[in-house]
Amino acid sequence: MSLTTCDSLDPNDERWMRHALALAERAEREDDEIPVGAVLVSADGDLLGEGSNRNITDRDPSAHAEIVAMREGGQRLGNHRLIGTTLYITLEPCAMCAMAIVHARVSRVVFGAFDPKTGAAGSVFDLLADPRHNHRVAVQGGVLGIEAGTMLTNYFRRKRGKPPI
Repeated sequence: MSLTTCDSLDPNDERWMRHALALAERAEREDDEIPVGAVLVSADGDLLGEGSNRNITDRDPSAHAEIVAMREGGQRLGNHRLIGTTLYITLEPCAMCAMAIVHARVSRVVFGAFDPKTGAAGSVFDLLADPRHNHRVAVQGGVLGIEAGTMLTNYFRRKRGKPPI
């Protein structure tokens, strides 16, 4: 398994994860979307794409934050391959997003909250490091995970009429 948890934060990882958290918060506030944000960064540290969940707003089941950010990055690069990039996501990717990440050849994924129900980067499945694929992705989980997880938990608590934690 390629998954590692975060014991000490790389300053760039924290910076980009905070950017993704801001996108997640905005998606909830402005569009009442599930608060997940994603940021795609080049090997040189340049922002290539960003996104938040848009599947409710766009009526598109594939419009997860990761997909939105990778689409923008692909357009910016003029290529469907995102070689050398790092994708920062506030929630562990699902199977759909994990396979898109593999197909895009993203080099590294850094995520916040673990997803014990549908996580595909080590929690339930480990699609990003599966040796049957022709590309494997380095994974760092738990970066600002408490903040990301609390945001998601409180979103669903509000939907159920419960007070935030």
